[in-house]
Amino acid sequence: MPSLAEVVDDHTSLEPADQSRLELLVRQWHLVADLAFSDLVLWVPDTDPNVFWAAAQVRPATGPTALFEDVVGDPIAYVPEHLVTGAFVTGEITRTSANKLHAGTPVDVIAIPIPYRGRIIGVLERHTNQLGVRRPSGMELQYVAAADDLATMVAEGSFPVEAEWLDPNGPHVGDGMIRLDPDGDVIYASPNAVSAYRRLGWWLDLEDVNLSTITSQMAPTKDEERHEELLAALSGRYARDCEADTTSAQVLLRSIPMQRAGERIGALVLCKDVTDLRRRERELVTKDATIREMHHRVKNNLQTVAALLRMQARRIDSPEATAALQAAMARVSSIAVVHEVLSQVFDKTVDFDEVADQILRMLATVATTESAATVRRVGSFGTVSADVATSLSLVVTELCQNAIEHGLNRGPGQVDVVAEDLADSPDHVHRLRVRVVTTDGAELPEGFDLNATSSLGLSIVQTMVADLQGEFRLENLAEGHGTCAEVVVPRGL
Repeated sequence: MPSLAEVVDDHTSLEPADQSRLELLVRQWHLVADLAFSDLVLWVPDTDPNVFWAAAQVRPATGPTALFEDVVGDPIAYVPEHLVTGAFVTGEITRTSANKLHAGTPVDVIAIPIPYRGRIIGVLERHTNQLGVRRPSGMELQYVAAADDLATMVAEGSFPVEAEWLDPNGPHVGDGMIRLDPDGDVIYASPNAVSAYRRLGWWLDLEDVNLSTITSQMAPTKDEERHEELLAALSGRYARDCEADTTSAQVLLRSIPMQRAGERIGALVLCKDVTDLRRRERELVTKDATIREMHHRVKNNLQTVAALLRMQARRIDSPEATAALQAAMARVSSIAVVHEVLSQVFDKTVDFDEVADQILRMLATVATTESAATVRRVGSFGTVSADVATSLSLVVTELCQNAIEHGLNRGPGQVDVVAEDLADSPDHVHRLRVRVVTTDGAELPEGFDLNATSSLGLSIVQTMVADLQGEFRLENLAEGHGTCAEVVVPRGL
Protein backbone atom coordinates (compact mmCIF):
# COMPACT_ATOMS: atom_id res chain seq x y z
CA MET A 1 0.00 0.00 0.00
CA PRO A 2 1.57 3.31 -1.04
CA SER A 3 2.28 6.05 1.49
CA LEU A 4 0.74 9.50 1.42
CA ALA A 5 4.03 10.96 0.18
CA GLU A 6 4.21 8.41 -2.64
CA VAL A 7 0.65 9.13 -3.82
CA VAL A 8 1.26 12.88 -3.71
CA ASP A 9 4.59 12.61 -5.54
CA ASP A 10 3.32 10.19 -8.19
CA HIS A 11 -0.04 11.73 -9.04
CA THR A 12 -0.37 15.37 -7.92
CA SER A 13 1.17 18.78 -8.40
CA LEU A 14 0.83 19.66 -4.72
CA GLU A 15 3.68 21.65 -3.22
CA PRO A 16 5.84 20.42 -0.29
CA ALA A 17 3.98 22.80 2.07
CA ASP A 18 0.65 21.28 0.94
CA GLN A 19 1.96 17.79 1.62
CA SER A 20 3.17 18.82 5.08
CA ARG A 21 -0.29 20.17 5.86
CA LEU A 22 -1.94 16.91 4.78
CA GLU A 23 0.56 14.89 6.84
CA LEU A 24 -0.26 17.03 9.87
CA LEU A 25 -3.96 16.28 9.33
CA VAL A 26 -3.29 12.54 9.10
CA ARG A 27 -1.33 12.64 12.37
CA GLN A 28 -4.32 14.15 14.17
CA TRP A 29 -7.34 12.77 12.31
CA HIS A 30 -7.84 9.78 14.62
CA LEU A 31 -9.64 12.33 16.82
CA VAL A 32 -12.21 12.96 14.06
CA ALA A 33 -12.58 9.26 13.22
CA ASP A 34 -13.15 8.22 16.83
CA LEU A 35 -15.60 11.03 17.65
CA ALA A 36 -17.62 10.43 14.46
CA PHE A 37 -17.46 6.60 14.72
CA SER A 38 -16.39 6.82 11.08
CA ASP A 39 -13.81 5.72 8.56
CA LEU A 40 -11.88 8.58 6.97
CA VAL A 41 -10.34 8.69 3.52
CA LEU A 42 -8.07 11.49 2.30
CA TRP A 43 -8.49 12.27 -1.41
CA VAL A 44 -5.95 14.40 -3.29
CA PRO A 45 -6.40 15.89 -6.79
CA ASP A 46 -4.52 14.38 -9.71
CA THR A 47 -2.60 16.55 -12.19
CA ASP A 48 -5.55 15.61 -14.41
CA PRO A 49 -8.43 17.67 -12.93
CA ASN A 50 -10.82 14.80 -13.66
CA VAL A 51 -9.23 12.34 -11.19
CA PHE A 52 -8.73 12.08 -7.42
CA TRP A 53 -6.51 9.60 -5.55
CA ALA A 54 -6.95 8.05 -2.12
CA ALA A 55 -3.80 9.03 -0.23
CA ALA A 56 -4.57 7.83 3.33
CA GLN A 57 -7.22 5.98 5.30
CA VAL A 58 -8.06 5.41 8.97
CA ARG A 59 -10.72 3.35 10.77
CA PRO A 60 -12.40 4.31 14.06
CA ALA A 61 -11.38 2.75 17.35
CA THR A 62 -14.85 3.48 18.77
CA GLY A 63 -17.22 1.79 16.32
CA PRO A 64 -17.65 -0.60 13.36
CA THR A 65 -15.86 0.08 10.11
CA ALA A 66 -17.76 1.17 7.02
CA LEU A 67 -14.93 0.38 4.56
CA PHE A 68 -13.89 -3.25 4.71
CA GLU A 69 -11.23 -2.86 2.01
CA ASP A 70 -8.25 -0.54 1.94
CA VAL A 71 -8.67 2.08 -0.77
CA VAL A 72 -5.32 3.87 -0.51
CA GLY A 73 -3.82 4.17 -3.99
CA ASP A 74 -7.21 3.87 -5.72
CA PRO A 75 -8.47 6.63 -8.05
CA ILE A 76 -11.94 8.02 -8.65
CA ALA A 77 -12.93 9.78 -11.85
CA TYR A 78 -14.40 13.26 -11.92
CA VAL A 79 -18.17 12.95 -11.58
CA PRO A 80 -20.12 16.20 -10.97
CA GLU A 81 -22.52 14.59 -8.52
CA HIS A 82 -19.75 12.81 -6.58
CA LEU A 83 -19.39 14.15 -3.03
CA VAL A 84 -15.59 14.49 -3.32
CA THR A 85 -15.95 16.45 -6.53
CA GLY A 86 -18.65 18.66 -5.03
CA ALA A 87 -16.61 19.47 -1.93
CA PHE A 88 -13.48 20.15 -3.98
CA VAL A 89 -15.22 22.45 -6.45
CA THR A 90 -17.47 24.35 -4.03
CA GLY A 91 -15.20 24.41 -1.00
CA GLU A 92 -18.16 23.41 1.15
CA ILE A 93 -19.11 20.27 3.08
CA THR A 94 -21.28 17.92 1.00
CA ARG A 95 -23.21 14.90 2.21
CA THR A 96 -25.52 12.13 1.02
CA SER A 97 -29.22 12.81 1.36
CA ALA A 98 -29.82 9.21 2.49
CA ASN A 99 -27.81 6.17 3.47
CA LYS A 100 -26.14 4.54 0.51
CA LEU A 101 -25.11 0.91 0.36
CA HIS A 102 -21.46 -0.05 0.46
CA ALA A 103 -20.82 -3.81 0.19
CA GLY A 104 -24.40 -4.31 1.37
CA THR A 105 -23.96 -2.02 4.39
CA PRO A 106 -25.85 1.29 4.70
CA VAL A 107 -23.27 4.05 4.99
CA ASP A 108 -23.65 7.76 5.66
CA VAL A 109 -21.01 9.78 3.76
CA ILE A 110 -19.93 13.39 3.97
CA ALA A 111 -17.04 15.09 2.14
CA ILE A 112 -15.07 17.89 3.79
CA PRO A 113 -12.86 20.23 1.74
CA ILE A 114 -9.31 20.89 3.03
CA PRO A 115 -8.34 24.50 2.34
CA TYR A 116 -4.79 25.75 2.64
CA ARG A 117 -3.27 29.03 1.53
CA GLY A 118 -6.37 30.11 -0.35
CA ARG A 119 -7.07 26.92 -2.31
CA ILE A 120 -8.44 23.42 -1.80
CA ILE A 121 -5.61 20.85 -1.54
CA GLY A 122 -7.70 17.75 -0.81
CA VAL A 123 -10.96 16.33 0.47
CA LEU A 124 -11.61 14.40 3.68
CA GLU A 125 -14.37 11.83 3.14
CA ARG A 126 -16.17 10.49 6.22
CA HIS A 127 -17.96 7.10 6.06
CA THR A 128 -20.24 6.09 8.95
CA ASN A 129 -21.61 2.57 9.25
CA GLN A 130 -25.40 2.86 9.82
CA LEU A 131 -26.10 -0.87 10.17
CA GLY A 132 -28.07 -1.58 13.32
CA VAL A 133 -28.68 2.11 14.06
CA ARG A 134 -30.36 2.62 17.43
CA ARG A 135 -31.20 5.56 19.60
CA PRO A 136 -27.80 7.11 20.42
CA SER A 137 -26.71 7.58 24.02
CA GLY A 138 -25.87 10.95 25.49
CA MET A 139 -22.16 10.22 25.15
CA GLU A 140 -22.54 9.31 21.46
CA LEU A 141 -24.48 12.51 20.79
CA GLN A 142 -21.69 14.54 22.41
CA TYR A 143 -19.06 12.65 20.40
CA VAL A 144 -20.84 13.28 17.09
CA ALA A 145 -21.45 16.95 17.92
CA ALA A 146 -17.74 17.38 18.60
CA ALA A 147 -16.92 15.54 15.37
CA ASP A 148 -19.19 17.90 13.42
CA ASP A 149 -17.42 20.88 15.00
CA LEU A 150 -14.08 19.43 13.93
CA ALA A 151 -15.43 18.85 10.39
CA THR A 152 -16.38 22.52 10.24
CA MET A 153 -12.89 23.45 11.48
CA VAL A 154 -11.31 21.31 8.74
CA ALA A 155 -13.44 23.06 6.12
CA GLU A 156 -12.48 26.45 7.59
CA GLY A 157 -8.78 25.57 7.78
CA SER A 158 -8.45 25.74 11.59
CA PHE A 159 -7.93 21.99 12.06
CA PRO A 160 -5.48 20.28 12.30
CA VAL A 161 -3.88 22.46 14.96
CA GLU A 162 -0.34 23.64 14.32
CA ALA A 163 1.25 21.70 17.16
CA GLU A 164 3.91 19.39 15.76
CA TRP A 165 5.03 18.42 19.25
CA LEU A 166 1.77 16.69 20.22
CA ASP A 167 2.71 13.16 21.22
CA PRO A 168 1.11 10.58 18.84
CA ASN A 169 0.97 8.20 21.82
CA GLY A 170 -0.99 10.71 23.89
CA PRO A 171 -4.59 10.32 25.08
CA HIS A 172 -7.30 9.23 22.64
CA VAL A 173 -11.06 9.73 22.64
CA GLY A 174 -11.76 6.37 24.27
CA ASP A 175 -9.43 7.22 27.19
CA GLY A 176 -11.66 10.09 28.27
CA MET A 177 -13.18 13.21 26.65
CA ILE A 178 -14.27 16.52 28.17
CA ARG A 179 -15.97 19.40 26.32
CA LEU A 180 -15.39 22.93 27.57
CA ASP A 181 -17.27 26.15 26.85
CA PRO A 182 -15.39 29.35 25.94
CA ASP A 183 -14.85 30.13 29.64
CA GLY A 184 -13.20 26.78 30.32
CA ASP A 185 -16.22 25.34 32.18
CA VAL A 186 -17.13 21.69 31.63
CA ILE A 187 -20.10 21.08 29.33
CA TYR A 188 -19.73 17.30 29.20
CA ALA A 189 -17.36 14.64 30.58
CA SER A 190 -17.35 11.04 29.38
CA PRO A 191 -17.42 8.21 31.97
CA ASN A 192 -13.71 7.49 31.51
CA ALA A 193 -12.90 11.18 32.01
CA VAL A 194 -14.95 11.20 35.21
CA SER A 195 -13.06 8.11 36.41
CA ALA A 196 -9.71 9.78 35.68
CA TYR A 197 -10.69 12.80 37.79
CA ARG A 198 -11.97 10.50 40.51
CA ARG A 199 -8.45 9.05 40.57
CA LEU A 200 -7.07 12.56 41.04
CA GLY A 201 -9.43 13.07 43.96
CA TRP A 202 -12.43 14.97 42.53
CA TRP A 203 -15.62 13.25 43.75
CA LEU A 204 -18.22 15.86 42.75
CA ASP A 205 -19.85 16.31 39.34
CA LEU A 206 -17.54 17.67 36.65
CA GLU A 207 -20.21 19.51 34.68
CA ASP A 208 -20.40 23.28 35.16
CA VAL A 209 -17.06 23.45 37.04
CA ASN A 210 -13.98 25.27 35.73
CA LEU A 211 -11.56 22.52 34.69
CA SER A 212 -8.34 24.47 35.11
CA THR A 213 -9.35 25.65 38.58
CA ILE A 214 -10.20 22.24 40.03
CA THR A 215 -7.23 20.54 38.34
CA SER A 216 -4.71 23.05 39.69
CA GLN A 217 -6.28 22.65 43.15
CA MET A 218 -5.97 18.86 43.11
CA ALA A 219 -2.57 18.73 41.44
CA PRO A 220 -0.63 21.78 42.65
CA THR A 221 3.02 22.15 41.62
CA LYS A 222 5.83 24.43 42.73
CA ASP A 223 7.21 24.39 39.20
CA GLU A 224 5.93 27.69 37.81
CA GLU A 225 6.47 26.67 34.18
CA ARG A 226 4.50 23.41 34.59
CA HIS A 227 1.76 25.28 36.44
CA GLU A 228 1.41 27.79 33.60
CA GLU A 229 1.34 24.97 31.01
CA LEU A 230 -1.44 23.25 32.96
CA LEU A 231 -3.52 26.43 33.18
CA ALA A 232 -2.95 27.24 29.48
CA ALA A 233 -4.01 23.75 28.41
CA LEU A 234 -7.12 23.51 30.56
CA SER A 235 -8.30 27.02 29.75
CA GLY A 236 -9.01 25.64 26.27
CA ARG A 237 -7.19 28.48 24.52
CA TYR A 238 -4.11 26.56 23.35
CA ALA A 239 -3.26 23.12 22.01
CA ARG A 240 -1.20 21.57 24.78
CA ASP A 241 -0.10 18.29 26.28
CA CYS A 242 0.39 18.33 30.04
CA GLU A 243 0.16 16.05 33.05
CA ALA A 244 -1.69 16.46 36.35
CA ASP A 245 0.17 14.75 39.19
CA THR A 246 -0.83 13.94 42.75
CA THR A 247 0.88 11.70 45.27
CA SER A 248 -1.29 8.78 44.19
CA ALA A 249 -2.33 9.46 40.58
CA GLN A 250 -1.16 10.84 37.26
CA VAL A 251 -3.49 11.93 34.44
CA LEU A 252 -2.26 12.90 30.98
CA LEU A 253 -4.23 15.77 29.43
CA ARG A 254 -4.46 17.14 25.89
CA SER A 255 -6.35 20.31 24.98
CA ILE A 256 -7.65 21.04 21.45
CA PRO A 257 -9.18 24.53 21.00
CA MET A 258 -12.48 24.61 19.10
CA GLN A 259 -13.69 27.49 16.96
CA ARG A 260 -16.26 28.32 14.31
CA ALA A 261 -16.02 31.22 11.85
CA GLY A 262 -12.98 32.47 13.74
CA GLU A 263 -14.80 32.61 17.11
CA ARG A 264 -13.88 30.38 20.05
CA ILE A 265 -16.63 27.94 20.95
CA GLY A 266 -14.69 26.06 23.64
CA ALA A 267 -12.28 23.15 23.62
CA LEU A 268 -11.93 19.40 23.69
CA VAL A 269 -9.81 17.94 26.46
CA LEU A 270 -8.71 14.33 26.19
CA CYS A 271 -7.55 12.72 29.41
CA LYS A 272 -5.87 9.42 30.15
CA ASP A 273 -5.23 7.84 33.53
CA VAL A 274 -1.53 6.87 33.35
CA THR A 275 -1.07 6.11 37.06
CA ASP A 276 -0.27 2.44 36.51
CA LEU A 277 1.90 3.23 33.48
CA ARG A 278 3.98 5.74 35.45
CA ARG A 279 4.32 3.25 38.29
CA ARG A 280 5.68 0.63 35.88
CA GLU A 281 8.02 3.21 34.37
CA ARG A 282 9.37 4.04 37.84
CA GLU A 283 9.85 0.33 38.52
CA LEU A 284 11.79 -0.03 35.28
CA VAL A 285 13.95 2.98 36.11
CA THR A 286 14.63 1.51 39.55
CA LYS A 287 15.44 -1.85 37.99
CA ASP A 288 17.82 -0.23 35.47
CA ALA A 289 19.48 1.75 38.23
CA THR A 290 19.90 -1.42 40.30
CA ILE A 291 21.44 -3.32 37.38
CA ARG A 292 23.80 -0.44 36.64
CA GLU A 293 24.80 -0.29 40.30
CA MET A 294 25.48 -4.04 40.24
CA HIS A 295 27.75 -3.64 37.21
CA HIS A 296 29.49 -0.74 38.96
CA ARG A 297 30.12 -2.81 42.09
CA VAL A 298 31.33 -5.80 40.08
CA LYS A 299 33.72 -3.48 38.24
CA ASN A 300 35.04 -2.11 41.55
CA ASN A 301 35.49 -5.62 42.96
CA LEU A 302 37.34 -6.79 39.85
CA GLN A 303 39.60 -3.74 39.97
CA THR A 304 40.37 -4.59 43.59
CA VAL A 305 41.28 -8.14 42.57
CA ALA A 306 43.51 -6.79 39.77
CA ALA A 307 45.23 -4.45 42.24
CA LEU A 308 45.87 -7.35 44.62
CA LEU A 309 47.38 -9.39 41.79
CA ARG A 310 49.59 -6.44 40.84
CA MET A 311 50.82 -6.08 44.44
CA GLN A 312 51.50 -9.81 44.62
CA ALA A 313 53.42 -9.74 41.33
CA ARG A 314 55.71 -7.02 42.66
CA ARG A 315 56.67 -9.16 45.68
CA ILE A 316 57.60 -12.33 43.78
CA ASP A 317 61.15 -12.96 42.62
CA SER A 318 60.29 -15.63 40.04
CA PRO A 319 59.93 -14.08 36.52
CA GLU A 320 57.57 -16.87 35.49
CA ALA A 321 55.29 -16.32 38.46
CA THR A 322 55.35 -12.56 37.93
CA ALA A 323 54.38 -12.99 34.27
CA ALA A 324 51.54 -15.34 35.21
CA LEU A 325 50.16 -12.89 37.77
CA GLN A 326 50.43 -10.00 35.32
CA ALA A 327 48.51 -12.03 32.72
CA ALA A 328 45.82 -12.82 35.29
CA MET A 329 45.67 -9.13 36.22
CA ALA A 330 45.13 -8.19 32.56
CA ARG A 331 42.32 -10.73 32.24
CA VAL A 332 40.53 -9.48 35.32
CA SER A 333 41.00 -5.86 34.24
CA SER A 334 39.55 -6.53 30.77
CA ILE A 335 36.39 -7.97 32.31
CA ALA A 336 36.20 -4.96 34.64
CA VAL A 337 36.25 -2.65 31.62
CA VAL A 338 33.12 -4.34 30.22
CA HIS A 339 31.27 -3.94 33.52
CA GLU A 340 32.33 -0.30 33.68
CA VAL A 341 30.78 0.36 30.26
CA LEU A 342 27.63 -1.61 31.16
CA SER A 343 27.23 0.52 34.30
CA GLN A 344 26.90 3.61 32.10
CA VAL A 345 24.33 2.42 29.54
CA PHE A 346 20.62 1.51 29.66
CA ASP A 347 20.44 -1.06 26.87
CA LYS A 348 21.76 -4.58 26.39
CA THR A 349 24.37 -3.69 23.77
CA VAL A 350 27.86 -2.32 24.26
CA ASP A 351 29.86 0.09 22.11
CA PHE A 352 32.89 -2.18 21.95
CA ASP A 353 35.22 0.48 20.54
CA GLU A 354 35.25 2.07 24.00
CA VAL A 355 35.98 -1.30 25.63
CA ALA A 356 38.71 -2.16 23.13
CA ASP A 357 40.42 1.22 23.46
CA GLN A 358 40.59 0.91 27.25
CA ILE A 359 41.97 -2.62 26.99
CA LEU A 360 44.58 -1.59 24.42
CA ARG A 361 45.67 1.40 26.53
CA MET A 362 46.11 -0.91 29.50
CA LEU A 363 48.10 -3.43 27.45
CA ALA A 364 50.21 -0.68 25.89
CA THR A 365 51.06 0.64 29.37
CA VAL A 366 52.20 -2.80 30.48
CA ALA A 367 54.10 -3.36 27.22
CA THR A 368 56.03 -0.09 27.39
CA THR A 369 57.42 -1.02 30.81
CA GLU A 370 58.97 -4.14 29.32
CA SER A 371 59.51 -3.33 25.63
CA ALA A 372 58.92 -0.72 22.95
CA ALA A 373 55.85 -2.49 21.55
CA THR A 374 52.82 -0.40 20.51
CA VAL A 375 49.22 -1.58 20.20
CA ARG A 376 46.58 0.19 18.09
CA ARG A 377 43.00 -0.34 16.89
CA VAL A 378 42.19 -0.23 13.17
CA GLY A 379 38.52 0.05 12.13
CA SER A 380 35.44 -0.04 14.32
CA PHE A 381 34.00 -2.90 16.35
CA GLY A 382 30.58 -1.24 16.52
CA THR A 383 28.08 -2.61 19.04
CA VAL A 384 27.91 -6.14 20.42
CA SER A 385 25.56 -7.70 22.94
CA ALA A 386 26.53 -7.67 26.60
CA ASP A 387 26.81 -11.48 26.49
CA VAL A 388 29.41 -11.28 23.73
CA ALA A 389 31.30 -8.28 25.16
CA THR A 390 32.81 -10.05 28.20
CA SER A 391 34.13 -13.01 26.22
CA LEU A 392 35.33 -10.81 23.37
CA SER A 393 37.24 -8.57 25.79
CA LEU A 394 39.11 -11.62 27.10
CA VAL A 395 39.82 -12.81 23.55
CA VAL A 396 41.28 -9.44 22.52
CA THR A 397 43.35 -9.28 25.73
CA GLU A 398 44.80 -12.77 25.30
CA LEU A 399 45.60 -12.35 21.60
CA CYS A 400 47.33 -9.00 22.16
CA GLN A 401 49.33 -10.34 25.12
CA ASN A 402 50.29 -13.38 23.05
CA ALA A 403 51.36 -11.13 20.17
CA ILE A 404 53.53 -8.97 22.45
CA GLU A 405 55.08 -11.89 24.32
CA HIS A 406 55.59 -14.41 21.51
CA GLY A 407 55.13 -12.52 18.25
CA LEU A 408 57.45 -9.66 19.20
CA ASN A 409 59.35 -11.60 21.90
CA ARG A 410 58.72 -8.59 24.19
CA GLY A 411 60.78 -6.50 21.83
CA PRO A 412 59.96 -3.43 19.73
CA GLY A 413 57.24 -3.62 17.09
CA GLN A 414 53.57 -2.94 16.44
CA VAL A 415 50.42 -4.95 17.04
CA ASP A 416 47.35 -3.99 14.99
CA VAL A 417 43.87 -4.98 16.18
CA VAL A 418 41.77 -4.82 13.01
CA ALA A 419 37.96 -4.87 13.35
CA GLU A 420 35.69 -5.55 10.37
CA ASP A 421 31.92 -5.84 10.06
CA LEU A 422 30.52 -8.95 8.33
CA ALA A 423 26.86 -8.00 7.88
CA ASP A 424 26.40 -9.91 4.60
CA SER A 425 27.12 -13.44 5.80
CA PRO A 426 25.41 -16.28 3.85
CA ASP A 427 23.37 -17.43 6.88
CA HIS A 428 22.23 -13.83 7.61
CA VAL A 429 23.92 -13.78 11.03
CA HIS A 430 25.53 -10.40 11.74
CA ARG A 431 29.16 -11.19 12.55
CA LEU A 432 32.33 -9.37 13.55
CA ARG A 433 35.84 -10.24 12.33
CA VAL A 434 38.78 -9.33 14.57
CA ARG A 435 42.39 -9.80 13.38
CA VAL A 436 45.39 -9.28 15.64
CA VAL A 437 48.32 -8.74 13.28
CA THR A 438 51.99 -8.67 14.25
CA THR A 439 54.26 -7.52 11.43
CA ASP A 440 58.03 -7.95 11.43
CA GLY A 441 57.80 -10.37 14.30
CA ALA A 442 58.41 -14.05 14.88
CA GLU A 443 56.54 -16.60 12.80
CA LEU A 444 54.82 -19.73 14.01
CA PRO A 445 57.16 -22.70 14.18
CA GLU A 446 56.92 -25.29 11.45
CA GLY A 447 54.29 -27.92 12.23
CA PHE A 448 52.49 -25.68 14.72
CA ASP A 449 49.16 -27.22 15.80
CA LEU A 450 46.71 -24.85 17.49
CA ASN A 451 44.76 -27.76 19.00
CA ALA A 452 47.91 -29.20 20.58
CA THR A 453 49.29 -25.99 22.09
CA SER A 454 50.01 -25.79 25.83
CA SER A 455 49.53 -22.01 25.92
CA LEU A 456 46.96 -21.02 28.55
CA GLY A 457 46.14 -17.82 26.67
CA LEU A 458 45.38 -19.61 23.39
CA SER A 459 43.35 -22.23 25.27
CA ILE A 460 41.26 -19.43 26.80
CA VAL A 461 40.72 -17.91 23.34
CA GLN A 462 39.65 -21.26 21.88
CA THR A 463 37.21 -21.86 24.74
CA MET A 464 35.71 -18.38 24.56
CA VAL A 465 35.33 -18.44 20.78
CA ALA A 466 33.71 -21.88 20.91
CA ASP A 467 31.23 -20.62 23.54
CA LEU A 468 30.38 -17.74 21.17
CA GLN A 469 29.87 -20.21 18.30
CA GLY A 470 32.61 -18.44 16.39
CA GLU A 471 35.77 -19.34 14.48
CA PHE A 472 39.44 -18.91 15.41
CA ARG A 473 42.63 -19.47 13.45
CA LEU A 474 46.27 -18.50 13.88
CA GLU A 475 48.63 -18.39 10.90
CA ASN A 476 51.73 -16.77 9.47
CA LEU A 477 51.34 -13.71 7.27
CA ALA A 478 51.38 -14.48 3.56
CA GLU A 479 53.96 -11.77 2.87
CA GLY A 480 56.78 -10.77 5.15
CA HIS A 481 57.41 -11.87 8.71
CA GLY A 482 54.78 -11.98 11.40
CA THR A 483 51.52 -13.67 12.34
CA CYS A 484 47.80 -13.05 12.17
CA ALA A 485 45.25 -14.31 14.69
CA GLU A 486 41.72 -14.11 13.28
CA VAL A 487 38.48 -14.45 15.22
CA VAL A 488 34.97 -14.34 13.71
CA VAL A 489 32.09 -14.15 16.20
CA PRO A 490 28.40 -13.16 16.06
CA ARG A 491 27.53 -9.74 17.42
CA GLY A 492 24.82 -11.18 19.62
CA LEU A 493 23.75 -14.54 21.02
